[in-house]
Amino acid sequence: MSFAGATALGIRVNEGVVLAADKRMSYGGFILSRNFKKIFVINDRIGIAFAGLYGDMGGLVRVVEGQMRLASLETGRPTTVRNVAKFLSALLYSYKFFPFNVEAIVGGIDPGGEPKLYVLDPLGSIIEEDYVAAGTGASTAFGLLEHVYKPDMRLEEAKKAAVEALRASMARDAGTGDGIDVLVLPVSGKPRLETIKFRLVEG
Repeated sequence: MSFAGATALGIRVNEGVVLAADKRMSYGGFILSRNFKKIFVINDRIGIAFAGLYGDMGGLVRVVEGQMRLASLETGRPTTVRNVAKFLSALLYSYKFFPFNVEAIVGGIDPGGEPKLYVLDPLGSIIEEDYVAAGTGASTAFGLLEHVYKPDMRLEEAKKAAVEALRASMARDAGTGDGIDVLVLPVSGKPRLETIKFRLVEG
């Protein structure tokens, strides 16, 4: 586990996928930023949420975005969520002796309209899940998601569950805080990226 605090999560339901991550950029005992981006939109159907070191996130996203655009141009077919996850998995594994210090959650809607959600560890292991959390506050977030998750819950309910799970992580993990980015990827309709700004005040 890195010294970089963060929590990211993903939820897949019948109506779509929700990705969420906190806004705090911390390293060791220091808060470096309260407005840091950890969710990246790959295209109008797919996004990636990260937890880990911040330079690694940006470098990986640039490579993934470029490769997915090139693959779509060469094949004439739209990128699938698994294409993105598998390419990122191969990229992470290729650096296994000097690994990127990140956990990644790839989610989105396949061209046929099926929601997909994958989680990857720093060495590229890839698992398909219905809901998942990563980062220093993952255990708290995952506990809440496990309690409330239902495959047939509405997309707005999934978004609310994601926000509540991250708020719970903020209350218990010093590396998580300062706000939430939420990316909603519906089966029908355009993606929506929303930022919820707040700071946890302890009384």
